[in-house]
Amino acid sequence: MPSDHPISISRSPDRVRVLWRGRLVAQSDSALELREHTYPPVLYIPRGDADMKHFVRSALETTCLYKGVANYFSLAADDATDKDAAWTYESPLPIAAEIKDHLAFYPNKVQITRG
Repeated sequence: MPSDHPISISRSPDRVRVLWRGRLVAQSDSALELREHTYPPVLYIPRGDADMKHFVRSALETTCLYKGVANYFSLAADDATDKDAAWTYESPLPIAAEIKDHLAFYPNKVQITRG
């Protein structure tokens, strides 16, 4: 990993809750906080702590040179859908191995609270 693009991952001490359109779609006491370069920290929640009935796999894939290939999920219920609201790294690069099978969310599509 280049020293000009550091990545660190630590366990969040807080309970993390993710609300989407008033629905609790994820809640975890085991969230990880990924800090990457100059970007804001991102919380990653184990998939087992998410209510996957609201998650619909998307065809979108993107590649991060530092973390690997990201796969996306839309959130859907009733007549509401927010496309590509969450992402996951199913086979992350070694530096990000801890976030395997975790979910992260775009904060403009969900409400994320800590505490």
